[in-house]
Amino acid sequence: MNRPWWSESSRPLPVEGGLKARSTRGAIGQTWWSGRFIAVLESIIVGGRLERGRNYARRGQVISLDVGPGMVSALVQGSRFQPYRVRVGLTAFGKPEWARLERALAESAWYSAKLLAGEMPEDIEEVFGQLGLTLFPASSAELAMECSCPDWQVPCKHIAAVFYLLAETFDDDPFAILAWRGRDREELLASLHALRAAMSSPAGAGAETDPGSAAGAGAVAGAGAVAGAGAVAGAGAVAGAGALAGPPAGAPLADCLGSYFTMPAPLPATRAAATSSAALLAQLPEVHIVVRGHPLTELLHPAYLAFGEQPEVAGPSAEPPEPSGPSGEPDGGDP
Repeated sequence: MNRPWWSESSRPLPVEGGLKARSTRGAIGQTWWSGRFIAVLESIIVGGRLERGRNYARRGQVISLDVGPGMVSALVQGSRFQPYRVRVGLTAFGKPEWARLERALAESAWYSAKLLAGEMPEDIEEVFGQLGLTLFPASSAELAMECSCPDWQVPCKHIAAVFYLLAETFDDDPFAILAWRGRDREELLASLHALRAAMSSPAGAGAETDPGSAAGAGAVAGAGAVAGAGAVAGAGAVAGAGALAGPPAGAPLADCLGSYFTMPAPLPATRAAATSSAALLAQLPEVHIVVRGHPLTELLHPAYLAFGEQPEVAGPSAEPPEPSGPSGEPDGGDP
């Protein structure tokens, strides 16, 4: 039986340093997101092309693989001398779509923490779905696939090889999926950082507060007071935030420069409050020690009071005390 003129009956030419799949048998792709992508591939490719594409990926027949916004480009070596050019297109989201996506991701501490840690949240597809968008292609209709090989069937084994290696690329870097959709890692993380910082600032927190609540009304009143808009400050006062209505009026600084640095009144003389030294016992944690039927703190109380009594110390000019005799009376010296 004659083979078609485009059939590659011989083995593909070996590639030195080609991209080779890590998996040597079984499934290719280790994470849930690469598994989702492989599921799309295996739903649109049937027959021997799928198996041959997997063999191409494991033999290292893919020379290069580049992921960019909306397009994956690759070179695949077949049995002919000239490598085949493979392109797989997917619609990249524009700036309005990504602005909504980034806002939704930043509003969730869970999504932000996962993405900033380099991980792909398992339910991130729900965020895309809530905005009417999809992260992964659901069918071949969303993909534009082409290969320069003479095989009329699309996708061919060369495209299948690229799909398998692309899945392992997603394993290594889940942000490559988002880059294919139009947002690279650095740009996405920078946007998340900026949005999270804005939301955590007082202005951002006030913006997120429900304007119908008392806190929201107070925030508006505070903003009006700072801006000096009396009308807004008055509205804030009605909302119950009278303390934020603005600073009280006073004399202009130019009228009081002469007395600005003068003490308006003498400072009152103060002294440290007298505190019993036994008050230290009251600051101790509860002590469950009893000595001869009395709590330990009760027994220590007289001793702490004695510690606080300061004996009077005679100054340098004070006369020395007179010596006393055995009876306690002043000793008059020798008779």
